[in-house]
Amino acid sequence: MKGNLGSIETKAIHAGEPRPRIAGAVVMPVFQSATYQYAGEKNYDDVRYIRLNNTPNHLALAEKLSALENAEDALVTASGMAAISTSLLTFLGKGDHFLAQDCLYGGTHDFVTRDIEKFGISYDFIDGNDPESWKRKLKPSTRAIYVETISNPLMQVPDLESMVSFAKSHGLVSMIDNTFASPVNFRPSELGFDLSLHSATKYLNGHSDIVAGAVIGKSALIQKVTHKLNHLGGSLDPHAAFLLHRGIKTLALRMKHHNESALQIARFLEKHPAVAKVNYPGLESHPNHERARRLFDGFGGMMSFELHDGVEAAELFMQTARLPAVAPSLGGVETLVTRPSTTSHSGLSAEDRRRLGISDGLIRLSVGIEATQDLIEDFRQALETRSSRTSSHRSQGRVQVRE
Repeated sequence: MKGNLGSIETKAIHAGEPRPRIAGAVVMPVFQSATYQYAGEKNYDDVRYIRLNNTPNHLALAEKLSALENAEDALVTASGMAAISTSLLTFLGKGDHFLAQDCLYGGTHDFVTRDIEKFGISYDFIDGNDPESWKRKLKPSTRAIYVETISNPLMQVPDLESMVSFAKSHGLVSMIDNTFASPVNFRPSELGFDLSLHSATKYLNGHSDIVAGAVIGKSALIQKVTHKLNHLGGSLDPHAAFLLHRGIKTLALRMKHHNESALQIARFLEKHPAVAKVNYPGLESHPNHERARRLFDGFGGMMSFELHDGVEAAELFMQTARLPAVAPSLGGVETLVTRPSTTSHSGLSAEDRRRLGISDGLIRLSVGIEATQDLIEDFRQALETRSSRTSSHRSQGRVQVRE
């Protein structure tokens, strides 16, 4: 279904749904077919084939995703990293240079620092909050700029408005990883970004049962990314496409709870004496809070925090909390906790993590859609257990010294 569908809640349910309905099916069917019979197509790229990303399941998702972000077009991929790597390699080639935000998801950081130079592409990292520094890093060969809406794992919000202006004034393709915000909280095309990238594994799907990615933005650019994807082969399979299609229908409902619950939990943690620091853009203490409040419709379900007693306390908290699973990934209905230094950002050197502010004791929290108060009470008991054990260890240590 196309046309003006109103609010994002309605778009999530009705955009991209076939009209008339296929055999009367209310739910979009799974087209579990790798290839399709010719129907008069004269161009190879028009032939239905999974690797060409043009099956009914792919096209329905593209329409739904572009509607969610008020963009021209979209494309789904086999993973978030497929979306990121394919997009970068579409617009960058041998001899080209690009700028990237310094604090990035570990997988993206690894791709940039370990792989992309093998294609003859150079890069410079930039401070997302310092537009003057971007000019100093600009080169005649600079072709693109890459950032995250909310950085992983420190929850920084870059100067996105200046970034769009900078990209336009210098003819750069602007790309933004919008995974942490989701289309419910922020729609990059409305601000002027060329491409919005997602790990659809996370909030878009929301159920931790598939791996998928998405590229959303200007139609002419999406066509170029599609051409590259057709050759690199990171295509989403039909069943995963079906599950993603289904998951998106509850996106707005889920994000409302993620937003509300995470803000309450962040406020609880910030006030707890065992907690040294909380990184969450919804808190007034966050250095980018005013920017986030101006740009976003919600602050999301992701945060990170540190405890006063470091790594040992962080491990004890994660082991003692009963409701969260200690697991990588994020954006699902269940609450997850990890230490980025051992998971998402383990590929960075210890020196790079220290420089960026990612301590070994940093805990990343993906707030699920459990009852908020249940999570708060669980975290309270975990923090109190941590405090009592730490006090006990310190007491034992003092006794041993006196002896």
